[in-house]
Amino acid sequence: MDHLLIWARRLAKYGAWFGGILILCAAAVISVEILIRKFFSMSIGGADELSTFALAIGSAWAFSFTMLDRAHVRIESLYIVFPTRLCALLDVIAQLLFTLIIALVAWYGFQVFAGSWSMNSRTLSPLATPLAIPQFFWASGLIFFFLVSGLLFFRALLALCIGDLSKVQALIGPRSLKHEIEQESSRK
Repeated sequence: MDHLLIWARRLAKYGAWFGGILILCAAAVISVEILIRKFFSMSIGGADELSTFALAIGSAWAFSFTMLDRAHVRIESLYIVFPTRLCALLDVIAQLLFTLIIALVAWYGFQVFAGSWSMNSRTLSPLATPLAIPQFFWASGLIFFFLVSGLLFFRALLALCIGDLSKVQALIGPRSLKHEIEQESSRK
């Protein structure tokens, strides 16, 4: 399973880069739109539509990267006083619940895409973009997020069952202050 996590991390990194580039492109299009409106009293139309697509796609693909990097926000008030075994169990339960929620989100995201595909829906903007195109990339990001979350759950559950609590911590536990400092120091 660890080799799958390596591939998932690599794909999530590429997905996050792709999403970031989309968002930068959207910012450039919006800037051009603003300048054209200001100086030429015209509009290229669709800048808001494209930026909305970029934000949705970029976010969906960044979710997996954030989860694999354990960079999501966690409230650890009681976590630090619990025994290690209980913390590992709580982490696995939380990952299971999160995976189930993401399964619903991914399912509905796919349903949105499938509905747009079957009806050949288009936006009402001057671009008349076929909605299935951006929704495919958005839904695929959500589905990938579900798969990554499920993979992390099963790998952490396996580690918990064999008593490898440090592996559970490394996979789905919150990053320690020491880890955060080391990571920030290595970036400089």
